[in-house]
Amino acid sequence: MKFTGTVLAVASLLLVKGSPAPGSFMKRDQEVCPGQVTVSETFIGENSDVKIAHVFCPENEDSKRGLSARQTVDVCDDACTTYCFNPSGGGPDPNDCHVIADAMRFEGQNFNESFTIDTGATNTVSASYGSCTAKFINQNKFQQSYCYNDFAAVVDWVAPNCQSTQNAHGGLCLADDGTWFIQVQTTDTPAAPTTTSEPAPTSAPTSAPSTISATTSATE
Repeated sequence: MKFTGTVLAVASLLLVKGSPAPGSFMKRDQEVCPGQVTVSETFIGENSDVKIAHVFCPENEDSKRGLSARQTVDVCDDACTTYCFNPSGGGPDPNDCHVIADAMRFEGQNFNESFTIDTGATNTVSASYGSCTAKFINQNKFQQSYCYNDFAAVVDWVAPNCQSTQNAHGGLCLADDGTWFIQVQTTDTPAAPTTTSEPAPTSAPTSAPSTISATTSATE
C-alpha cells in the first residue's frame, strides 16, 4: 500500500469522523470513547501473544440507522499519510510494535486475510503488545474491511519513523479520504489537548516511500 510521511507538532490524539479540518481532532483518554464496550478479545500471532480487541461506541449507534448492516467497504490498499506526534519522549518501543506487525502478518497469511469493523465513527480494532498499541479507527458510516498485511505495513512504518530522533512519540496514518486512520502509540497514552493550529510540515525520513503532505493538527 502507499503511505506518505510528515512530522507535525501534535500530541497523541484521535480524529472525529470526516475529512481533516480545523478542530477535527478530539480529546482521547485511555478509552476510545465514553461508555465503550469491548465486543471481543482474542490473541493472535505465532505465539498468541498479541491481544486484539474490537471496541464498540454506543454514542455512535444512531449513525447506523438507515444503512445496510451488510454494506461493507473494502479499504485494503488504500493510501494514507503519516503524521508524527510531537514532542519527543514516551513513544512506544518499535520492537514491541514489530511484534504486533508480525502477529498481523501471521494472522493474515494463515487464518483471516482481513478483518471487518462495524459502522459508525470511532469503532475500533486495537492490537497491543508490551509498550505498543496500534488502533484502526473506522470514521465511515459503513462497515469497513481492512487487510492484516496492510495494517502490519503501517505499524512497521509509523513506529520507527515517529520516535525521539524525529522529535516525536508515536503517530498515525490517515486515509486520504479521511474515512479511517491507524494510530501507533504507547499503551495508555494520556489525553490530548483540543486546541488546533496549522503547523508547517518538516522533512520526512529519507526512506519515506512517497511525498509529504500537511494537515491541520492539535498542538500542545
